Amino acid sequence: MEAKKQWTTVLVPIGALGLGIDEGDVERGIAVGADVIACDAGSTDSGPAYLATGVAKYSRAAVKTDLAILMRARERAGIPLLIGSCGTSGCDKALEWTRDIALEIAREHGLRPRIAVLYSEQPPELMAGLARQGRIAPLPPMEGADPKLFQGCDRIVALMGPEPYIAALQAGADIILGGRTTDTAVLAALPLLRGAGAGPAWHAGKIAECGALCTAKPRDGGVLIRVGQRSFEIEPLRPGNVCTPITVSAHMLYENSDPFQLHEPGGLLDATAVRYEALDERRVRVSGSKFVPAPYTMKLEGASRGGFQTLMLVGIQDRKVLANIDGFLDRMHEVLSARVRAAMGESAGEFHISLRPYGWNAVSGLPVPADTPAPQEIGLLFIATAQTQELATQIAKTCNPWFFHLPVEDAQELPSYGFPFSPAELERGQVFEFKLNHVVSVADPFELVRTEYIDIEESAHA
Repeated sequence: MEAKKQWTTVLVPIGALGLGIDEGDVERGIAVGADVIACDAGSTDSGPAYLATGVAKYSRAAVKTDLAILMRARERAGIPLLIGSCGTSGCDKALEWTRDIALEIAREHGLRPRIAVLYSEQPPELMAGLARQGRIAPLPPMEGADPKLFQGCDRIVALMGPEPYIAALQAGADIILGGRTTDTAVLAALPLLRGAGAGPAWHAGKIAECGALCTAKPRDGGVLIRVGQRSFEIEPLRPGNVCTPITVSAHMLYENSDPFQLHEPGGLLDATAVRYEALDERRVRVSGSKFVPAPYTMKLEGASRGGFQTLMLVGIQDRKVLANIDGFLDRMHEVLSARVRAAMGESAGEFHISLRPYGWNAVSGLPVPADTPAPQEIGLLFIATAQTQELATQIAKTCNPWFFHLPVEDAQELPSYGFPFSPAELERGQVFEFKLNHVVSVADPFELVRTEYIDIEESAHA
């Protein structure tokens, strides 16, 4: 049994800043001796727009409310606060947006923390140069690392490990706001600094990264992890919630195809020989985790702006259509594409029409088994993508009569499908795409990271 005084206790209040932190959860974690508050704030789950634009997914009000709870609690407890992947994407614009919110909170509540800001956005030209040097390699399903790929990105971020956070803690930072970071690194930083075992620290970070998602009630707040030399313990912050060996071990499969291995900057978490043990009805101990050092790499994420889209939506209950949805969609796509070419000619430029039948296979995009019963209705989404918004809308308008009235067979009377909006065309705006899924080899964990410190006396001028 490890002596409790050797353990580092990390309070993880929520899976992502802005989801809604319960102040009672935070107070309970501090009352039982939390050494640090650590939380993630970013993700690629909702697509490339947040990285390409630098705009956060969650509202400013939601992020400010959560951050204010954490900053006030940190001040009362006198412990550090670490936030990773600020502003969803962790790019410089999103990070500075979060920094400004923190400074506003500090002024409003009379707080005087020392704030470290860790930047991890990378100039596309620099990454193109590293690609030419052979220091960047693709991850599946990407192939190759052509320098032009990096130059075509609007923004690129490199995912930090825990070392910049550790350095900022050593420099006396009270609050650390990080750019794009691996979810686990933010939680593992203080345990590693205080001498916890690398295996337990990294594994605890992985299990607790999404707060209560590793509990029986995944929407109930956050968790508390206690990390030691050879093991860690985890329990929910919310009364009435529980951790079990199943809920805890299952989280190794969250965003990870292998429940026994997790690649991180500087090494590999090996959970092959791990034991998950229930300590009581709500706490679990995890032992046997190993961290195998490897050459230091940082994952790269890059996104760029693309074309523009206009949408139309129609509901279909026609039994003949529903009896042969795939054939109907093939026919409609052919008719619509031909109509655009005939009416607009070369002025349409490069365009793409997508038809997505919700209620059939729009979510998966996979073929539906032949014996699948016909649905009662489908919602058919039309998406026109073109080089400008005006062109995308003109393409939609050109397709409009056929989209709403195309029969299954030419001899059939024209049907009318149900449309919910007038005008029918909805301008979605510009679309974005991920360009990178690569790793870059670095000489040390700080090579691609910039750190700035803000003392509260300077905040009035920020």
